[in-house]
Amino acid sequence: MRRRRAPATAPVEDPRAAEKLDESRTVVEDREEFESGETTVDTDVAVEDRRQAVHERGKAAAEQMRRKPSK
Repeated sequence: MRRRRAPATAPVEDPRAAEKLDESRTVVEDREEFESGETTVDTDVAVEDRRQAVHERGKAAAEQMRRKPSK
């Protein structure tokens, strides 16, 4: 047995909708202002430099492990 669909009703306008929309716009503006104060990082250069430094530390650690311990 199938259920009957409820008759379609016109959407009811939420009286607080405009207020909520204004609040969300304020939040977006605040976030943009906050993020504009953050320091941007040049990821291409920073990543390559960091990769090189990690590689060098890894090589040094591996070399140290290969050395025979002194008695």
